Amino acid sequence: MSKYFGTDGFRGEANKNLTVDHAFRVGRFLGWYYGRDCEKCRIVIGKDTRRSSYMFEYALAAGITASGADAYLLHVTTTPSVAYITKTDGFNCGIMISASHNPYYDNGIKVINEKGEKLEDAVIEKIEEYIDSDPDSIPLATGEKIGRTVDYSAGRNRYVGFLISLSTRSFKNIKVGIDCSNGSASAIAKNVFDALGAQTFVINNTPDGTNINNGCGSTHPQQLQKFVVDNSLDIGFAYDGDADRCFAVDENGRLIDGDLILYVCGKYLKEKGQLDKNTVVTTIMSNIGLYKAFDSEGISYEKTAVGDKYVYENMSANGYKLGGEESGHIIFGKYASTGDGILTSLMIMEAVLGQKSTLAKLAEPVKIYPQLLKNVRVTDKNVTMEDADVLESVKKAEQELGSNGRILVRGSGTEPLVRVMVEAESDEVCEKYVNSVIEVIKNKGYAVSS
Repeated sequence: MSKYFGTDGFRGEANKNLTVDHAFRVGRFLGWYYGRDCEKCRIVIGKDTRRSSYMFEYALAAGITASGADAYLLHVTTTPSVAYITKTDGFNCGIMISASHNPYYDNGIKVINEKGEKLEDAVIEKIEEYIDSDPDSIPLATGEKIGRTVDYSAGRNRYVGFLISLSTRSFKNIKVGIDCSNGSASAIAKNVFDALGAQTFVINNTPDGTNINNGCGSTHPQQLQKFVVDNSLDIGFAYDGDADRCFAVDENGRLIDGDLILYVCGKYLKEKGQLDKNTVVTTIMSNIGLYKAFDSEGISYEKTAVGDKYVYENMSANGYKLGGEESGHIIFGKYASTGDGILTSLMIMEAVLGQKSTLAKLAEPVKIYPQLLKNVRVTDKNVTMEDADVLESVKKAEQELGSNGRILVRGSGTEPLVRVMVEAESDEVCEKYVNSVIEVIKNKGYAVSS
């Protein structure tokens, strides 16, 4: 694991373990690194609605321009839009300022390469080396070589046009509910659905810098579920802070998570002959019920480590075009190189309208096993998971669950947490085995109060 960068960028509480100096150094390094082999390096920056995102935007832009590169500002936008614009408009790299689904006081720096993909580990290592080194180990630009900061909001508008162009059907007379999580989707989602003819009903689209993800969005979809039912809507979509995740809600108010989305879209693509190699890429967190449903439909699947980065790597290496996570990161490889919440919404709409059905009926064949996930904040997640007694408690649970369930214990990629997840035939069984492992973690003194 890297010192600063996790599976989804450099993340931490603003001005505590992610500071303005960190951002300046990241910008300065990237401007210098990508500027060595071109006449003028160009880096595009997007941000979510957190109050600190503006502060980090200026710090990154200062570092980039100080190194002689030009910084292009998309302003408030989504992570997938930065990936799209970086690739299509020929930028040397892109930066998204966001801590995704985390609370407003956290923030993050996600770096995207020129292909619109997450940055290579080798470059991340070089960034981290520079952060811990003498800042003047790379030169500052002077005179006319100092870079510029350029308003690039037109790039965001082109991304909106790209999304609109993907739909093959009108959404006329479809009542759609959208929860923007007071985040990045607030600037984009309604425009897309309105342009396609939907009757769009939006909640949580008035960001104030501190209300992002606060009791809303894909991490708290209950508000949208109630909203859909109370207003007799046909379908609903909830995004996270930077809109790279999506959960759907069917007409009955049932939550349609990433696993169900993969089933609905995977089956539809197969029926159209567009599911490349008849395979969907999942992570080890996907539900047993999803795999049983895929088996029934004759759809093959792969399992990767948790993280859309690993899903995309598998897709790219093997030529697959659909993959994602239960958490709502869904990648449609024909159109994007990263999870894209709004794009996912459009693909679900395609499946619903294309089959002249409802989302509830399309998701009905999947019988999801009860699942319980609890997070334990610990002093050291690696030491905790390598402890012999903890390992023994996990092994015992595996043996007793047998083929009727499973247990998964893993460390968070971005926080000092150990995640304990159990799937089984009943909620009571899940609770029993999750608590059995957590009790051992606490008894060994690894757990800390949050």
